Amino acid sequence: MTRVGVFCAIAVGLCSSVGATTQTAPGTLSPALRSHLQSERFQTVTSIRGLPLGVRDRLQQLFGSGGLDIAEPGAAFRQNDAPASSALPLRRLVAAGCATDNHCLVYYERGGGAPTRRVALFHWTPAETRFEWGGSAPGGLATIEDVRSAIAAGKITGGQSGPW
Repeated sequence: MTRVGVFCAIAVGLCSSVGATTQTAPGTLSPALRSHLQSERFQTVTSIRGLPLGVRDRLQQLFGSGGLDIAEPGAAFRQNDAPASSALPLRRLVAAGCATDNHCLVYYERGGGAPTRRVALFHWTPAETRFEWGGSAPGGLATIEDVRSAIAAGKITGGQSGPW
């Protein structure tokens, strides 16, 4: 094999492994799952510690941080890139809820240079937790019912690859 061939083989392998480790949620929420979420009854979760352990683990993976970098609702977080706030978490939980069918919705603020709001949907069981869907959300959602209404109205822009 020539040097060019070896280089191409290495490049393809690297691109494949990078793509596998940075995989994001599917782009659109299926009509069946959207309908299911509309009829599902979510119990409000008021604290990060109230989320199932598998959901917390998947959030940490999604964030790509060494720890679960998210503040409790109402707590201080890094709203901008000011050096004084660098010790604070980059994210803050706004609303979360889990249903008896093992779906959990998490709505949070992400600060830093370009503040955003995100929604993540997980399916969890004691054996496995999957990140099913998520994306950018509008501000001003205060409860898990507000989040469900925004999903039903198509106000959550799914498939965003961008910082979680």
